[in-house]
Amino acid sequence: MARGILLGAVLCSLYLAVRGMYSASDDVIQLNPSNFHREVIQSDALWLVEFYAPWCGHCQSLTPHWKKAATALKGIVNIGAVDADQHQSLGGQYEIRGFPTIKVFGANKSKPDTYQGGRTAEAIVESALSALRSLVKDRLNGRGGGQDYGKQKHSNGGGSGGKKDVIELTDDNFDRQVLNSDDVWLVEFFAPWCGHCKNLEPEWAAAATAVAEQTKGKVKLGAVDATVHQGLASRYGIRGFPTIKIFQKGEDPVDYDGGRTRADIIARALDLFSENAPPPEILEILNEDIVKKTCEDHQLCIISVLPHILDTGAAGRNSYLEIMLKLADKYKKKMWGWLWAEAGTQQDLENALGIGGFGYPAMAAVNSRKMKFALLKGSFSEQGINEFLRELSFGRGSTSPVGGGALPKINKVEPWDGKDGELPVEEDIDLSDIELDEFDKDEL
Repeated sequence: MARGILLGAVLCSLYLAVRGMYSASDDVIQLNPSNFHREVIQSDALWLVEFYAPWCGHCQSLTPHWKKAATALKGIVNIGAVDADQHQSLGGQYEIRGFPTIKVFGANKSKPDTYQGGRTAEAIVESALSALRSLVKDRLNGRGGGQDYGKQKHSNGGGSGGKKDVIELTDDNFDRQVLNSDDVWLVEFFAPWCGHCKNLEPEWAAAATAVAEQTKGKVKLGAVDATVHQGLASRYGIRGFPTIKIFQKGEDPVDYDGGRTRADIIARALDLFSENAPPPEILEILNEDIVKKTCEDHQLCIISVLPHILDTGAAGRNSYLEIMLKLADKYKKKMWGWLWAEAGTQQDLENALGIGGFGYPAMAAVNSRKMKFALLKGSFSEQGINEFLRELSFGRGSTSPVGGGALPKINKVEPWDGKDGELPVEEDIDLSDIELDEFDKDEL
């Protein structure tokens, strides 16, 4: 019995050691959606923040170096860590696709840089001090003096964080802007004297900026001063402040009942976006512009190479495209780009991505910023592709550099007409004009 209790305690300790990775006794500051804005975004200090997953081997290897660097930099540069496996909304906000990812929050906290240095304590300290010197030099020269994020007041009865991000709504423009819009709206009804409204203000402003960028303006955040525009407040039964309502065209407004942090608001907005967004378009690779735009505009572009039309016919090809469309719809929240080509039409691209060795159809996911790709090793089926994409979404799976270090030249091809393929027509030879007597019979 005692042995069982001891074994259980040991296993529990091992689990906590792996799961937590950092403790209160470390100089690494543990961050989460509840304290991230207060500790990092509203701070004038330089921050290096590691986004990790407890199961990640590379993260476990980094941990002692991260702790050592935090101790060396204590009081000079803040070193933090986010369990992005547990706090996925916070990781998603900063487009964390692999672990560990380190972000440097300097003068512009809304646009952190990705750390590209070494993973030893010495390299981390040196990089942090270099970033600190740059920050101090910019301040000395009158640039990047600090963060105004979240320190603004509601202006003209509207939102915070800049008029272009939180949209001021009034009795006069509400119906035109919100009710007649095809976009999704999250609208805050506030009162300037309300303490909870003031606490929400910086979160709402920061979320508005992130949501506008990540949804390309398809989800909007607005604000109504309910003490000025009492007609709107009365119409929607506003009794307390702040009250947030969700408006979608053709539907009755519903109350927002989520958290009030920036991460919570962004997560709900992205959910609404994915629920209402059409599935991404599956584009045929016809020229270089299609590939360049798709891969540069998206975090990943998913490229499929389908068998020749003579091998599958229209029905077979359409079945593959239907699988791709179904998975594109399932993962549309990731906002990846989707492309396809017929086998052999883009041979240089196939070679650069190592496609063809496993036969056709084939699939690769390309990160054009890093010029790396991952190859589908399983079956080209709904289940096989889903497993492949799920691993990608968690930053797992092996990657390889794109052959040649850049996307190759893309051939111009004619678009598929949606029909079955046709074999080349052989030219008929008319033998009627040939005099057989001219040939030796032994030659016939």
